[in-house]
Parts: sequence; C-alpha cells; structure tokens
Amino acid sequence: MDLLSYQSIPAILRENAVKFGDKTAISFKKNGVYTSLTYAQFYERVLLLARGLGKVGVQRGDKVAVFSENRLGWAISDFGIQSAGAITVPIYATNTGKQAAYVINHSEAKVVFVSTKAQYEKLLSVRDTIPNVELIVSYERYIGDRTFPAFTQNQLSEIEAPLTAEERNRIEQQIDAIRHDDIITIIYTSGTTGVPKGVILTQGNFLCDCDYGMRQLGGLGSNETFLSFLPLSHVLERTAGYYAALLSGNHIAFAEDAKKVMENMVEIRPTAMVSVPRLFEKIHSRILDSVHQSSPFKRNLFHYALKIGGEYVRTKYIDKKPVGLLGLQYRFFDRLVFSKVRNRFGGRLRFFISGGAPLDKTINEFMWILGMPVFQGYGLTETSPAVTLCSIDDIRFDSVGKPLHKVELKLAADGELMIKGPMVMQGYYKNEEATKETFEDGWLKTGDIATIDADGFVYIIDRKKELIVTAGGKNIAPQPIENDLRLDKYISQAIVFGDRRPYLVAILTPDIERLLDFAKEKKIQYLDFDELVNNDKVKQLFSARVEAINKQYPPYKTIKHFALVARDFSIEGGELTPTLKLKRKEILKKYADIVEELYTKNESVLVFHPKSTHGEEQ
Repeated sequence: MDLLSYQSIPAILRENAVKFGDKTAISFKKNGVYTSLTYAQFYERVLLLARGLGKVGVQRGDKVAVFSENRLGWAISDFGIQSAGAITVPIYATNTGKQAAYVINHSEAKVVFVSTKAQYEKLLSVRDTIPNVELIVSYERYIGDRTFPAFTQNQLSEIEAPLTAEERNRIEQQIDAIRHDDIITIIYTSGTTGVPKGVILTQGNFLCDCDYGMRQLGGLGSNETFLSFLPLSHVLERTAGYYAALLSGNHIAFAEDAKKVMENMVEIRPTAMVSVPRLFEKIHSRILDSVHQSSPFKRNLFHYALKIGGEYVRTKYIDKKPVGLLGLQYRFFDRLVFSKVRNRFGGRLRFFISGGAPLDKTINEFMWILGMPVFQGYGLTETSPAVTLCSIDDIRFDSVGKPLHKVELKLAADGELMIKGPMVMQGYYKNEEATKETFEDGWLKTGDIATIDADGFVYIIDRKKELIVTAGGKNIAPQPIENDLRLDKYISQAIVFGDRRPYLVAILTPDIERLLDFAKEKKIQYLDFDELVNNDKVKQLFSARVEAINKQYPPYKTIKHFALVARDFSIEGGELTPTLKLKRKEILKKYADIVEELYTKNESVLVFHPKSTHGEEQ
C-alpha cells in the first residue's frame, strides 16, 4: 500500500474498515481474557467518539489530552480525536498529577481522557492548577468528584445510538478535509534535560515515516500480529507498533503491562514486536540462566549450537556468502535447540524492531542466532521517529542501520549527527527559541555523537551531553561500558559517572534472582535483601565481576569504585524514563552523596543501604 497517496491516517483506517472489515484489528485483555474488535467495529467506535467530541464543542485544531496506558480506549480516543479534526496530546501514564498538569496547560487542552480512577485522582489533586479543563472522559465506569465530573467514553460516544447517515457523512467530510501538513499530535519530551518541550508532528510526518520504514524492511504484509507494550505516548511505539500495523491491515494486541510481556507473548503468540534494548537484555539473561541450570549435556549442546549459529548468521547476513554445509548444520540445531527456545516466546516471532537506545552487539547477534532477528533503528521524537533502520539485507549487529528513503545525514565537526527529511518535526509548540536552537541551516541537530562507515551504516556512540570528559582530558562514552556491565549475569542495571573527575565510578543494581541463587549456593544467612547486598561474599563477588569487565578496557576506561544498590532502577523510583532509559541527572541527584563517597573513600567497593541516601523517590 502506498501510504503517501492518502492525505491522513484516518482516511486509511476508513478504507481498511472496508478492505479488512471482518479481520481482527485490536485485541485487549478484559476480565482476564483477550477479546477483540474487527476493523469495521473499530472504525465505527472511532466515528461514534468523533461525533461525541463534536457535540461537546471540540473543533478543528483543538488539543485533546490522553492520560492513559496502552489499551483499546487509547486507540479509539486517538483516531476519534483525529477524525474530529483535533490534535492528540499524549501524557505518560506514569506521570504525576503535577507533570500531567504542565502538559495540559501548556498544550491548552480542554478535554482530557483518563484510563482509570487512579489517573483521574491525579488530576483531581491538581484541579486548581488546570482551570481550563472542561471535560474529563474515562475509559472505566466510576463517579467523579462533584466539582470535577467525569463521563465515560461510551457515554460521550452514545454507543447505544447508531450513527445517522447525516452524522456519518459529516464526520467523513471532516476526515476528507485533513491534509498532510495538518498537525496530528504534540508529544512532550521527558524533560530530563529541562522543561518538557512539545514536539509538533503532522500527518505527513507519520505517513512518511511509516511508509519509508516499511519500505526499508522490504514491505509489511497484512498477516502480522504485533504485541504492543511500549507506551503509545512515546513516538516509537506509536509509529512502528501502532500506526504502521493498523495502516497495513495487521493485528495489534495490547500487553497488560510491561511486567507481563513474557506471559502475554505466550498467550498472543505475536509475529512482530517493537521494543527497547531492555527486553532483549532480559530475554538473553533468562535464556542463559535456564541453560546454566540444565544438565551438562544440554548446556554443552546449547553453546555448540550458538557457535554454529554465530558462524551461520555472520556468513549469510554480514559477509553475504554461500552458507553451504553450514546451512545444513544450522537447520539441524535450529530444529533441535532454537525452535524450542522460540516456543517459550510464542513460537511465531518473525522479527523485532528495536529503538530508544543502542542495543548491545552481543545480544543483537544472539537474537539473530535464535531466529528472532532484531532490526535496530535510530530516531528521535523530533523525527517521528525513525531516520535509520537495519533490514534483512543490510545488517550490522552494532549499527542502527542505513538512512530511510529521502533522509539526509551529515556529521558536524564534533561528530554530532544532523538530519534532514520529510519526517522531521515542524518545531516545538510555543517555543520558538528552542526550535531555533535545534536547527542549523535547515538541519536538525540530534544531540547524538555518531559515525558513518563507507557502506552507509550509522553507529551511535552516545548522547553528546552524556559524554564524560575526565579530569585528565579523556573523552569517554559511558553507554558501551554500561552495556558491558549489564551483560554480566549478576548485574541488572549500571550507570557510569566520571565527568571532570579523576576516574570512573559506577552504581550497579543486582539481578535479584541470580543473587538469591548465589546466596543459597554459598549458604549465606541474611534477614532481608538489604542485608544480603552488604554481605562480604557478595562484595567479593561483584568486585570480581567488575574486575573481569575492566580487563577489556584501557586504564582510563576502567571502573575504579562502585556502589551496589539493593533496589533496581525503575520508572516509579524516578531513575528510568517511561521507555526504560536511564535518567542520568535524576540518578546523580538521588545518589549524589553516594557518588561523592566513591571518590573520597579508599575502599574499592562500597555497598550501601538505599535508605542512607538523601534523595527522595520520584
């Protein structure tokens, strides 16, 4: 399908409602069981909501906020808002009331959709600070506060009252009026580097990104099942796992939440998924842990299969040479070993798309060997998001791929990647100064340091602002070191510091299951997890693990001291963004005393109880 021959996303949905009428469009968990809507049913629900929005005064160009996790209501709201000629303003479900209020006020949204009573109560707590909100619409049935009433989405849609011919015609005329340069959304950045900025994206931005992205992958049929778990409030999932899927007639199933993704994979048996590197790190860790606990024979068999698999994928996809006998060996081990591994994740996965942060080369190659290839890409909220993407014909395990169609790239003198292309944003909403700072002679400055090889593959080194310059003048990218630390089976998360300091230090969090197994094996007695991480044997274990990783680096890149935190980094704790990226400034602020102690204490290891910090939970 040539997406660019259409003027808008709702226009394509209208056609798909006819073309794929009885085909499943969206599945969602209700009362513990997955249920579905067909394309025809989904489109009808969208039109009903667009009718309701019109009745409450939503007009073309108005902003409507959506404060919700991924679910059917989110999708109906988004398409209904567009069909009413309005603009969707997503708010991360993990945001506080205060954070949500900033987005609502800055975007001038007068209507807000909320998913649950908990989200409603966040807004109720800041009611006095959002005076322009006229209507709250809930996906679930409950009675709001009398001073701040809430209606259900079904009530607003008048779901029991079918559309009249006149109403349908009026709404579809609104859809016909939408053009490529009309704004579809304002997406607010996480604000980890300052005040959140509202990124203005158009129908054309998304249509180009979906079309060129699918073209890079060699086309996308209409028989895929996507499992969606990254927040739709984030542009990666919204484009690659939601718009691209629905516009090409595929099936989307919403995961219950990020913690149940593995369970939902077995239930839904997806063929495709969009993810950030953290999921692949967990898959890698879980599989190797299972292998470690198996019999010596099975353990040796798996590692030999990995060896053959590594030779196979490098020969076929990197060197592009005939595989010959190696192909027969791989098929044998695929049937004997890898197919059984894939069955643990539903058994039908054909590919993943990865973004948000660079994926470790070892883990990427591991996924390809298993027969669950990961196509890594790169982009920003400001670019809708993808500007580069790997494919089955063009893959480097440590690269984010080659530029999409009509994308121009260049490197500034300091290595910063700069972009031109039809998916680049219009600018930041009500922030001309920030918009001007982000562009230079028409080129978008990404803030990422990159290299581009002779074959056109792009490699992201690190965020420009996150590069560490030590007191000795050494420039160090922390992400590759952090990736190596996270590859260790006992380490869950890692963050490296050292800017303007004499050496590098790190804060680590343990892999809880493996540390508990270690404690059992070593017969360590402890009352709680806090006591366990302070045990001398645990200190010695992590010292040895860090020292082993240090050996692959020159002295100035080694970790001299580290702290072990008894609690994993989390969104709720304020250390991770909703897409699971490290919030470096927040972590440094939260653990400032501990980091300072790592530079003043003579001991090579400091293991601490989190309650000793002065930082508050975010």
